[in-house]
Amino acid sequence: MEEMTGAAALLSALKSEGVRHIFGIPGGAIIPVYDALYEEPSIRHILVRHEQAAAHAADGYARALGKPGVCMATSGPGACNLLTGILNAYMDSSPVIAITGQVPTHLLGTDAFQEADLLSLMLPITKHNFLVKSVEELVEAVRRAFQIAMAGRPGPVHIDLPRDVQVAKARVKIPAEITRREKVRYDPDPLRVEEAVKLIEGAERPVIFAGGGVIWSGASPELVELAELLGAPVVTSLMGKGSIPENHPLSLGMLGMHGRRAANLAVTECDLLIGVGVRFSDRSTGDARHFAPKAKIIHIDIDPVEIGKLVRTDVSVVGDAKRTLAMILRLLKERARRGVRSEWRERIMQMKREFSPKMDYDDIPLKPQRVIKEIMEVLDEDSVVVTEVGQCQMWAAHYYTAPGPRKFISSGGLGTMGFGFPASLGVKVALPEKKVVDVAGDGSFLMNSQELATAVENNIQVVCCIFNNSYLGMVKQWQDLFYGGRRSQTYLGKSPDFVRLAEAYGAWGDRVTRPGEMREKLKEALKCGKPAVLDVVIDPEEHVLPMVPAGGKLDQMIVGD
Repeated sequence: MEEMTGAAALLSALKSEGVRHIFGIPGGAIIPVYDALYEEPSIRHILVRHEQAAAHAADGYARALGKPGVCMATSGPGACNLLTGILNAYMDSSPVIAITGQVPTHLLGTDAFQEADLLSLMLPITKHNFLVKSVEELVEAVRRAFQIAMAGRPGPVHIDLPRDVQVAKARVKIPAEITRREKVRYDPDPLRVEEAVKLIEGAERPVIFAGGGVIWSGASPELVELAELLGAPVVTSLMGKGSIPENHPLSLGMLGMHGRRAANLAVTECDLLIGVGVRFSDRSTGDARHFAPKAKIIHIDIDPVEIGKLVRTDVSVVGDAKRTLAMILRLLKERARRGVRSEWRERIMQMKREFSPKMDYDDIPLKPQRVIKEIMEVLDEDSVVVTEVGQCQMWAAHYYTAPGPRKFISSGGLGTMGFGFPASLGVKVALPEKKVVDVAGDGSFLMNSQELATAVENNIQVVCCIFNNSYLGMVKQWQDLFYGGRRSQTYLGKSPDFVRLAEAYGAWGDRVTRPGEMREKLKEALKCGKPAVLDVVIDPEEHVLPMVPAGGKLDQMIVGD
């Protein structure tokens, strides 16, 4: 055991958990930790320009590596600015460790300068909260925070650290010995798996619906093997995009409101839907009363709360996706399960051919489909695409062919504008050797455009491709389709010149206006040796189609011309 201050103990405990990067901003209530950080060369701190960006960067970092990302802020307004990013991570099951400074313990509850009741504010949007009141508590809190963040369904954990605890001294052992462990059921009930296998054996038109849980459990190989064994097509949620390589013959792409027609029709026509690590959110199902109307439903998820919450379930299996799929595969192989009937395979292939999305537009202003196509022509299978939120996000989700897990990162459950650019910085810090591209919209990018300073100062070489249509595009689309075209407060008017904005921060910038330019200018941006911005001028009248109206049926899509 060694005597050290709370601040030093915190950093030592973080190092013992393998932390090498922290995203944050200092302030009065967290200065002792930053003072200790001054002499800690093994942890690189990335100074962001807004605390929300720190949370998003830690989130992107976590999704890229599959382990917790860390963000840090001071008390009061600094900590409150983290809330949106922490809720975003909570909704998408991303393990973020949020560390906040707090007023001294003797001032708690007195409305002291920059005091906020972070325990209450964070409680509904995290897996667990710690209000630390001694150095001895601190080291165990850090150890448990990392364990809880990754146990079962991943998610964020918050540590609130009063200033007097940061400067107090105590003899502590690092890493701490855990006195309490989280109980998570990883292995499925064999009887439930047996029930699921019986349904699978009797199915003639099965479909697999894969969510983010497949990626977090590392179950993509088992997912692909099951699909190939059954000859069953795979549809995904937004969070599950990439769980099966989307160039695989059995991949039908994303399901739901902005999903592909083949995916939506396959779920509508199937007689068995196998949901794996997926929430069955409203954006995926549409009207849950009419979701998969001809099918029995198997739901596999590590979180029992999700079972039966939104859709009817015929067989539920609580357990880790990887372990559950492995058990199902073993039983099916033992029984020599035959593939699906040729009629279903032919129907799936026919839908893929008939509804293959068109991307070869030569229009000016540019069509976003053409821009996505040219991005794909430049990026390799190791590249990572991150998205902002809005039309740009749905165009990317619909048209971009994700080569595998953790190659497509987006804000799902919360739909947070401003997520993409700081998240892409986190991804690039985690994976410095990979090409990282942020597919952005002008409205969403402006939410956190100040992080260009972070990118330049830390030489984080991401490329931000701004799909610029001068509108809050998704809101405009809803106004056009469902509110009689009354575009109320969605025209952005005079946005900055994004090329000059990039250059003002010391980044590289250029503009794309014609077919073919995106391909060449993206290559240049990736090689320029700086963070880069491409201002891509697209057709302001283009909608994200097909689209299932909110609460509609998946087979009743608005498809356009």
